[in-house]
Amino acid sequence: QLQLVESGGGLVQPGGSLRLSCAASGFTSGYYAIGWFRQAPGKEREGVSCISGSGGTTKYADSVKGRFTISRDNAKNTVYLQMNTLKPEDTAVYYCAAAHGNVATMRGRNYDYWGQGTQVTVSS
Repeated sequence: QLQLVESGGGLVQPGGSLRLSCAASGFTSGYYAIGWFRQAPGKEREGVSCISGSGGTTKYADSVKGRFTISRDNAKNTVYLQMNTLKPEDTAVYYCAAAHGNVATMRGRNYDYWGQGTQVTVSS
């Protein structure tokens, strides 16, 4: 069974940067796509970014385009989310999720495995 562990969250001032990591283990073979999602208090979960299994396709929510960058190092079984120019509205618990295959999607229901989440707080 695939397991995911997020890290890299924390408290940062507006305009600052953080890099989240999603480390996968228990993976046997084949591609798996990774998505990053976030959920703020009182709000629904939303897709932030995703990357295909090969890394050739990436997608971003409009709210983070130009500020966030997703990447993956398959040799390390790790996906990264570089977050720059952070805003207070980026405050949320961030989750990574994995789906077998090579298709990047922002639909949470397409993902089979989820991490426990990491808190990101943007505040002065």
